[in-house]
Amino acid sequence: MIDMQRLNRGYSHCAGVWKTMMILPFLCLANVFAQSGADVHLENSVLQLIWRGGKNGYQLQSLALKDGAGGKKQLTMATQQRTILYAKHKPLDKSATVYDYDGKLIHFPDSQYRYVIPIWSQSLSPVSLNTAGEVLHYQPTIVASASPSGLRFQYENKKIALSEEWNLDPDHTHDIRVQMTLKAKQSGYYSLSSPSLAIGDRKQFQWAVIPGLFQGAALNPDFVDAYAYGHGIPDRPVIVRERTASTLAALLTTQSGVTLATVAEPGTARDPWLHDTKTHADWKLGLSLMNRNNELTPTLYHPVLGEAGSYLNEGQEITFSFRYTIQQTSWYNVLGHVIKDVYKFSNFLKLKETNRSLTDRLYAMYDYVLADSTSKWRTVNDRNTVIGAQDYLGGVYGSAKDAMKNSDYGAMWMLARLTGDTTLKQQRLPAALNFKLQQQQREPGFFYGSAAGQYYLYRSQQFTEEWGPYSEPIGTSYYMLMDIGNILLFEPDRSDLKQALRKAADWLLSTMHPDGHWEVAYDNKSGRPMFEDLSDLRPTFYGLLVAHQLLKDEKYRDGAIKAANWFVEHAAKKGWFLGVCGDTRFAPDFATAQSIQALLDMYTLTKDPRYQAAAYQVTKYYTTSIYTHPIPSREIKRVNGTARQDWEISQAGLGFEHGGIMGSANHHGPILLSSHAGLFVRLYAKTKDSLLLDMARAAAWGRDAFVDANTGVASYYWDAMNKGAGPFPHHAWWQLGWITDYLLSEATVRSNGKISFPSGFITPKVGPHRSYGFDKGRIFGRSVDLKMKKGLISLDNAQIDYILATNSDAKELYIVLLNNSVDQQEIRLRVDKGQSRRLFGSEQREAFLINANGENEIGMSASSGWKITLPATGLKVMKINYQ
Repeated sequence: MIDMQRLNRGYSHCAGVWKTMMILPFLCLANVFAQSGADVHLENSVLQLIWRGGKNGYQLQSLALKDGAGGKKQLTMATQQRTILYAKHKPLDKSATVYDYDGKLIHFPDSQYRYVIPIWSQSLSPVSLNTAGEVLHYQPTIVASASPSGLRFQYENKKIALSEEWNLDPDHTHDIRVQMTLKAKQSGYYSLSSPSLAIGDRKQFQWAVIPGLFQGAALNPDFVDAYAYGHGIPDRPVIVRERTASTLAALLTTQSGVTLATVAEPGTARDPWLHDTKTHADWKLGLSLMNRNNELTPTLYHPVLGEAGSYLNEGQEITFSFRYTIQQTSWYNVLGHVIKDVYKFSNFLKLKETNRSLTDRLYAMYDYVLADSTSKWRTVNDRNTVIGAQDYLGGVYGSAKDAMKNSDYGAMWMLARLTGDTTLKQQRLPAALNFKLQQQQREPGFFYGSAAGQYYLYRSQQFTEEWGPYSEPIGTSYYMLMDIGNILLFEPDRSDLKQALRKAADWLLSTMHPDGHWEVAYDNKSGRPMFEDLSDLRPTFYGLLVAHQLLKDEKYRDGAIKAANWFVEHAAKKGWFLGVCGDTRFAPDFATAQSIQALLDMYTLTKDPRYQAAAYQVTKYYTTSIYTHPIPSREIKRVNGTARQDWEISQAGLGFEHGGIMGSANHHGPILLSSHAGLFVRLYAKTKDSLLLDMARAAAWGRDAFVDANTGVASYYWDAMNKGAGPFPHHAWWQLGWITDYLLSEATVRSNGKISFPSGFITPKVGPHRSYGFDKGRIFGRSVDLKMKKGLISLDNAQIDYILATNSDAKELYIVLLNNSVDQQEIRLRVDKGQSRRLFGSEQREAFLINANGENEIGMSASSGWKITLPATGLKVMKINYQ
């Protein structure tokens, strides 16, 4: 221990020297320490760190976590604690040769994956593989301290002069804030590495994760499986980019249950839109789960060797600020601390304003999908049957720019039911239904009953898959069972649909292996399995659940249970998932969120708590697919000539199509299609995990900068900003679906379940949102039908959304008002007199304003307009009775 009297005498002496000689008191104080030969401590009520001085400098000897009862849990110290990377010349950008664990050259991916090849090659650079540069190991030789909660280390050699300031965070007792400053004494490229504190046993640890890239409870020697798919942790000290790191931290939970996280301070990493152009791919922060010595410990690098800011002329300085958090708790709890307390995620909701409500977008997209010109609706003849779908202008295997696709059948039938629109009911839906029936394989043989492909090519008159001549079992779950299942909810007496459903379910059951898993895909010509290096870590089992729910055949229930059990063991428990986008060779994607709802539906079916527990666990994993950085602000930026505040174009709150090393988020950033939002709201109601609610609202609220003004359709990818549907006109249906799902979920949660509507099956492919309107719901005990009536309601405040429902027997109109802001809002609600009269063929009699508990706040006279106040994130209902 330090002799404090001697320390104070030394400090007083230094203060005098400082006045006369202008020498830093810290340096003088360090000499006091050096003379004393004492250990150096950082300590508070929960943490104790002890460094010991020796002939080579100061080495961390002990890191202990106090238990509050006088006990301490000692962590295992790193052997090589401090590292700087240096290169005289810029490291090469070209990819290195890599070998598998058997010493064989790795060839990945196949040549047709043109979207994946460039970013995979980039991820094999010497910097990414952490083989670039000269390793400078060091130990500070002097140390100074003004209090037990702060230390300053210093070190100097021929190349660098380095200082480290360590301070215990007074607001978060488990956190240590560190700032490193390096001054170059020789010109060259430099990268600061966060010092290694504790390490985990490489053979035995509970969990490790770089959010958005890797997660797992073991090192995986299969380099492609770990590095490309995030299945476990790569067994080498790779350094990844921040562009797909959803939260800027690396986390390790040791076998003893202590979680150590190394977290970049806000402002360290790249800003994806710095001033007036996309800077998403800039690389300022490197993240790793190992140090250069291959020890398992969360490690950050800044600047990245060879990247902007890493070259220093003699005399120039760079600074790196980060923190450690060390807690006896799960990785998820520590991640939540980082997101909430360091990156202030919930504060984003305070900035959100909107000029266009979600409800307004729904009605605008109703117009969009109705018009043939904007929706790119096309009908063609296939085998003497008129089929209809929307043009798909992206790349499809074998297409000559003639691909057609329908996306969200549940949303299509829902919109027709809610609006009663004759064009939808008489023209669109029949042609779309024919498309669905023609999509099923009818030729005898191996594929009989399965889905023939997502897309139809009208020139060659054939169905096909997006990225090759193969068929996936999950494609049959999607495009036969889930789509047809949703249609049957609205048209339950269609025997032709039930027959098609049974054929599809039988095919899916026949291709399931005895242990409950499926192949990823089969070659269309030979029927042989493909992608045998991958496992079908996707909710393929859900198709059998749909079949059982509608056909009541126990064999489908038994099959769903067997397959769901396999998924729980091999995917949910391990945190290993596979995606459904063939163009990225099935990189994990939004199908992970889809599996959450699938597992919850299995729990509803069986009451087996394992499914609910697995769903909650996968939910925690999926939060790492949501960006939480940079911290949004009101800084003015320019986007295609338009001034935007930073928060308007923020990535924070948006999820990946797919992240990781290979996903589209590397190029395009996240997506605006937030199918998970409603699910996260519903899960908040069950778990009271506020992070889920904040994430749902951050995704949904105030995204005007990405919405096409004319159509109400949001762009798919973040970097497209407000270009609308672009080559994906069918995406509007998914947007109709997820926004409706979100609004109804909010209404249910805010009313404590007193407003609720039966939900349908999950939609294919983009996530877990569901359809509504096929059956009556309830509002405060009253049976109602969900409705959409364009022009009936007008509001003067875009932060208020609304849901319409009617009780025809009692002649009641319900307007459910949702305040989608964190501030109290006032609105003027107006009802169009003519439309109001046509609802029930009579005039209004009286009106009531009802609060979220179902209590009448005030009775009102019949009118065409009312002024209403809604509490922050609150709900009220206007009930209008008719004569």
